[in-house]
Amino acid sequence: MYTILLVDDEKRMLDLLELYLSPKGYHCIKCESGLAAIQYLENHKVDLVLLDIMMPEMDGWETCKRIREFSDIPIIMVTARDQTIDIVKGLHIGADDYITKPFDEAELLARIEAVLRRSVGKRSKVEFQGLVWDEDEHKVCYQNEPIFLTPKEFAILGLFLKHPNRVFSREQIIVSLWGYNANTEERTIDSHVKNIREKLRQAGFPIDQFLQTVWGVGYKWEA
Repeated sequence: MYTILLVDDEKRMLDLLELYLSPKGYHCIKCESGLAAIQYLENHKVDLVLLDIMMPEMDGWETCKRIREFSDIPIIMVTARDQTIDIVKGLHIGADDYITKPFDEAELLARIEAVLRRSVGKRSKVEFQGLVWDEDEHKVCYQNEPIFLTPKEFAILGLFLKHPNRVFSREQIIVSLWGYNANTEERTIDSHVKNIREKLRQAGFPIDQFLQTVWGVGYKWEA
């Protein structure tokens, strides 16, 4: 489940956004000011910020700039204006996308999904239930203790962690890691997954709760 931070000084708009997003599986946190949003982000992890521009005291532009000083969390600006200069200003200060009010529910959901897809693909570090997968340092840890994986095991685990709840066929995993012209057999994937399970289980991580076999299809990481 993705967590979205909703930032708007109008409680009615916050409730409306939550009404749109909650049935789609998004967990919504609501803040009624830019300062409250910044304070929340300094102490909590979210997947995306939906940020209104026209707010008193600290507007969305200033809030976006302040967030960018310490976080690269995806930000979608929400504004009643549709002037090009406002859109460009938001993108220049670090926003990932924008949407204008009044907005269509389907468009809002599509923009959120698109931004999340881009951000997930770029993530080099994923943390889940005490498990840390770090691409830059090429290491996996559970509760600060290292777990030693082969390069392919590391890549497969990263693929699952970056795309929770998505079912991957064995063929899709092969194409993602070896390329379209690979001669790798599908049972090779089964062997890698078996090794991942054993190593994480030995480290104390409850792997069987999350790495699921989808019979007749492949695997998924259930979050």
